Amino acid sequence: MRIVAGQFRELTQEDLAFARQIGCAGITINKPDFDSPAWVDFLASQFRAAAGPRPARRRWSAMELIQLRAAVEAHGLALECIEGVPANWLDQAMLGLEGAAAQIEDFKATIRAMGQAGIPVLGYNWIPDGVWRTAKAAHGRGGALVTGYDDALGQRVATGALPARDDAAMWANWERFITAVLPVAEAAGVRLSLHPDDPPVPVLDGVARIFRSEESFARAMAFADSPMHGIAFCTGTFAELGAEAMMRALRRFARAGRIHYLHLRSVHGALPRFAEAFIDEGTVDSVAVLRELLDAGFDGFVIDDHVPHLVDDTAWGHRGRAHATGHIAGILRALRATRGGDA
Repeated sequence: MRIVAGQFRELTQEDLAFARQIGCAGITINKPDFDSPAWVDFLASQFRAAAGPRPARRRWSAMELIQLRAAVEAHGLALECIEGVPANWLDQAMLGLEGAAAQIEDFKATIRAMGQAGIPVLGYNWIPDGVWRTAKAAHGRGGALVTGYDDALGQRVATGALPARDDAAMWANWERFITAVLPVAEAAGVRLSLHPDDPPVPVLDGVARIFRSEESFARAMAFADSPMHGIAFCTGTFAELGAEAMMRALRRFARAGRIHYLHLRSVHGALPRFAEAFIDEGTVDSVAVLRELLDAGFDGFVIDDHVPHLVDDTAWGHRGRAHATGHIAGILRALRATRGGDA
């Protein structure tokens, strides 16, 4: 089991140095937009390529992924995973719209490029309308800025921005997608890791959120039954259904070897109303989670997630993430010491 720094949307040399300084073994990147000025400048600073705008496209090339991996490894870190593609790369496929087939072909090309670049994991979700929160305020410990969700408010939203889709339609669209892309992932040696819907409610704004429970993930793992298809297990999202439900799902999928990596975060409360919390409080017992992973022989990686915003913190949350990463590292060290090994 490895601890990595995650959720970089943009990247700098200082970010990589920071991840190494706090003891991480690697990093993940979250939905990188390589056409943005920040990414163009980052890759140019590493390889002295000519910086400038690039044509819009909906796939990554093997060359830019190879350059990204090299930049990360230059800091003594592994590029463990890319967590998701930009939202407009899969929205048509999720909703079963006219551009679905083209998006699936582009996604296949991205998988092949990742395989060529030697990046082992591609996270994805099936949430065309994204993560929802109804509040963000200084309600955390000591006035830390945290997000929260109240389903009584969420269910009032009806934007009409997306076409209505029920469970059956969303499942059919996902099954069509995974049937097409999983053989490509198997051939490329890239593991696809499915993240749960957050919040895990049946529907928001007319669109069903199908990956919202232990049983929905059991169905998905049975349908796409391959070691190259697994779960990006988020303790916070599962705990939004209750801490016992989260631990039950964790035990089931960890022991089955279906968890590729884990987001470790906590919440206060559970649906219909919850708020995010520091990793050392709330309903998620980090010690119990990490002990279960060790007992299951988990050999993936763990990252912090959705950290509260501390005083004078950065947009990415360097202070909050240093606190969370140190918490995880301390627990793992103590658990391993009691076992007399480096499991």
